[in-house]
Amino acid sequence: MQRRKSANEYNFDLPKIGYSNNKFSSDFKQDLFIPLDWKLWPYEGKLLSIFIIIWCVFGLFILGSSSWWVANREMGDWSYFLKRQIAWYIPGISVFFVVFHTKIRVLLKNSKLIFYLLILLIASTIFFGETINGSSRWLILGPLKMQPSELIKPFAILEAANIFAHWNLVDKDKKIISISSFALLILLIMKQPNLSTAGLTGIFFWIMALCGGVRINNLLSIASLGVLSAYLSILRNEYQMLRIKSFINPWADPEGNGYQLIQSLVAIGSGGLFGKGYGLSMQKLQYLPIQHTDFIFAIYAEEFGLVGSFLLLGFLAIFSYLSLRISLKCRNNYTKLVAIGCATFLIGQSLIHIAVTTGSMPTTGLPLPFVSYGGNSLISSLFIAALLLRCSLESTGLIGTLDTRKIKVR
Repeated sequence: MQRRKSANEYNFDLPKIGYSNNKFSSDFKQDLFIPLDWKLWPYEGKLLSIFIIIWCVFGLFILGSSSWWVANREMGDWSYFLKRQIAWYIPGISVFFVVFHTKIRVLLKNSKLIFYLLILLIASTIFFGETINGSSRWLILGPLKMQPSELIKPFAILEAANIFAHWNLVDKDKKIISISSFALLILLIMKQPNLSTAGLTGIFFWIMALCGGVRINNLLSIASLGVLSAYLSILRNEYQMLRIKSFINPWADPEGNGYQLIQSLVAIGSGGLFGKGYGLSMQKLQYLPIQHTDFIFAIYAEEFGLVGSFLLLGFLAIFSYLSLRISLKCRNNYTKLVAIGCATFLIGQSLIHIAVTTGSMPTTGLPLPFVSYGGNSLISSLFIAALLLRCSLESTGLIGTLDTRKIKVR
């Protein structure tokens, strides 16, 4: 008579779970915060995570220094903007961990609906948005101000990766629909008008297309069309024309259109080699307008000087290098392009912000990621940072792939 096998003799290879199992408890806590054991992370991912934390903490300190005077005078609370920025970190970090724990291929699959929804919201700002400084970028939702042109950035990265990852294999109709939607997005942002964000978005799509293998002749034609569109926008919007004139010669109207740029240059120049010291900026005493958002780098340069400014540029250079290494190590074209897109937005926006405050570009309204005050920008930047870090972890091949493990029963 054949002997019946016990359950232990079958090779089910199932995990042993028990409430007293300390290893399971520690693994569960680890999976709750990081999807892969820290020891298995690539060095780029480890360094990048440290850089993101430094960038966020550093940003809060700089924001606190640049905003306390105007917050105390206008709001009666020196920490008004700082406390609100810290409060925005609660939803921002929540978004960060959700994205960080989600496979890139899942995000790519589900990004289209949100991308087109945000395009509709951007269109609605033209008709129903609140106008601030001549631009309608915000939708008022009770006590909150929503800026769809900021929130769409990570979804633009995902949608661009979807179409450009295998450009030569995509149907012609799908190409036309995708390119038309990208062009519509840029035109709607220009219509607000928000030329700086439209320009950054156009540069982003151009770089993604270049990395995706689109022919250079087509890209040059698109670039020419983009320059022409920007030129027509400047001709139609008087305040943009005034910004161009003040950029060329701010001293022609030092008390008017050139005032902001002149005060920014005064702040940077007065910082000298080593700066005046943290918290000791003079230009933030309401000499430099909107110093805690669009011109926050000028306050930083005044307090930390030329040496501090070069350290910040070195920080951005290393961040760019790590992002490039992550892209090169990615195992498919989709994650490669996602990594490139994330670096383009974070580093490109930072460099444009610095260029504006130093008078190297016309004045725009681009914030410095993780540093300038603004909840929408912060959430978008944390979303993009999580995408980049997730690409690094998936480059190991240990997560993000289909589970093909088979269970054998004898």
